[in-house]
Amino acid sequence: MSRRKRRRREEETVASNWLTTYSDMITLLLCFFVLLFAFSEVDAQKFRSIMSSFRGGTGVLNSGSSLDMMDFEIEYMDEGDRELEELRELLEEYAGENGLGPEIILNVEERGLVIRFMDKVLFDSGKADLKPEAKEILDSVAEILNREEFKDKLIKVEGHTDTDPIVYSTTFPTNWELSAIRATNVLRYLVEENGIDGNRISSSGYSYHRPIAPNDTPENKQMNRRVDIVILKSIYEDMEPK
Repeated sequence: MSRRKRRRREEETVASNWLTTYSDMITLLLCFFVLLFAFSEVDAQKFRSIMSSFRGGTGVLNSGSSLDMMDFEIEYMDEGDRELEELRELLEEYAGENGLGPEIILNVEERGLVIRFMDKVLFDSGKADLKPEAKEILDSVAEILNREEFKDKLIKVEGHTDTDPIVYSTTFPTNWELSAIRATNVLRYLVEENGIDGNRISSSGYSYHRPIAPNDTPENKQMNRRVDIVILKSIYEDMEPK
């Protein structure tokens, strides 16, 4: 065998050994990641995002075949996440049947399921008394929240306003009072009229300090005037006072 051929074979062997070592390292890292995932409580949406990032690369396993991360994207949802998804579907069905789709926004976010009511659904402008039709909506929401599968979920009611100052009201000196009393009135109605356990619900008023849109147009300000009912995920329930 010529010296040139011998050298080429040695180079090919070194390259093959490097590739094998690399594939072993990737496999070990993947196993480590799966173990960490198995021992932790992970948000399902975040897990899907992580998995999608892996799909863009290539792994070397089984004689050079590409590693398909779809094999690892098992439908991961703990019981609490499944219950929130079921709750969201029930509320979406209710909103659709009653023509409230644009007025009630439902999102499963990091903290849990957010039921977002634009202020005109529940209140007249600048007021904190629940409208009669608002009570009917809250009755239906409470009926779902009181079902056996949801009755232990913790609930936060959060009031929000835009940046426009209170001008003509002597009842509410600032947006702090307006947002807090609106949230409290929703809480009271759910507890006193619908039997929501007071141990599982709380309320907060945030004035204009937690906007979901810039307060620069009438349309955006209207989006910021809202009441959110947040059904907390189990990991956030542990942060609430018992």
